[in-house]
Amino acid sequence: MESELRLALSQLEQVLLDKPKAVRLSMACLLAGGHLLIEDLPGMGKTTLSTALASTLGLSYRRVQFTADMLPADLLGVNIFNQATAQFEFHQGPLFCQVLLADEINRASPKTQSALLEAMAEKQISLDGTTHPLPAPFFVIATQNPTEQSGTFPLPESQVDRFMMRLSLGYPGEAAERRLLKGDHRADDPAGLSPVLTPERLHQLGQAVSAIRVSDAVLDYLLALVNYSRQCERALHPLSPRASQALLAAAKAWALLAGRAFLVPEDIMAVFAPVTQHRLCPQSADQGQLHAEHILSQVAPA
Repeated sequence: MESELRLALSQLEQVLLDKPKAVRLSMACLLAGGHLLIEDLPGMGKTTLSTALASTLGLSYRRVQFTADMLPADLLGVNIFNQATAQFEFHQGPLFCQVLLADEINRASPKTQSALLEAMAEKQISLDGTTHPLPAPFFVIATQNPTEQSGTFPLPESQVDRFMMRLSLGYPGEAAERRLLKGDHRADDPAGLSPVLTPERLHQLGQAVSAIRVSDAVLDYLLALVNYSRQCERALHPLSPRASQALLAAAKAWALLAGRAFLVPEDIMAVFAPVTQHRLCPQSADQGQLHAEHILSQVAPA
């Protein structure tokens, strides 16, 4: 692993205590060019993670609190007529940043939720016939409350599928929570962390992810996992080609974080559930539906 990546992970783990895998998955998602959906109860560290990630990587950061009365223009920006020049001028919305925290995205209306679609997929927005590119890198971390809570609008399948991974942070261990209560951590000021990487270096690392070597045997294993979801009778939402592409990209990023220039089956196993579970079960996690852990248990690498 590159020394700066090791330092970045170490710094993030000092902020989000007792969650090394969640930290590594978040970093892998960014390096792979994806977007991250975090579903958990309030107060679990979702905002802390996103702020610390942006600070550690030296990226511009904005947090947007989604509400039921929020409009797409509140996110994208608006064209305002300038009387001095007799022209419309585009005033950028909070979407124009490198790391966007879309907090409680499922409290906004479906119309506002869908305003993120083009931005997340194309890294640009279109307004009044004009295309506006977004900064690079552009990484969306969206948080959502459990759908059984009041005042939520479940994300549609097309929106959920735009997220490369979905994570749930969960409760910290007792020792970690003790450190939190004693103040023996760095979570009080995640925005004040020293940058370890630069956007230019992140771009280079993204290219290194693309260059990770994949053997035919490992690719066969990935395809076997995807094909199982399409053949299993319990699969209401089999994995699409987009899902298989996301799985490969995330596994390559995981391999880079492990310090390897080639892919092994364990890389695919490590990222399989975060990449696929929200695609297999976009809404509630019905016990009768197909789950990622079941697929992994049924399909063994060659």
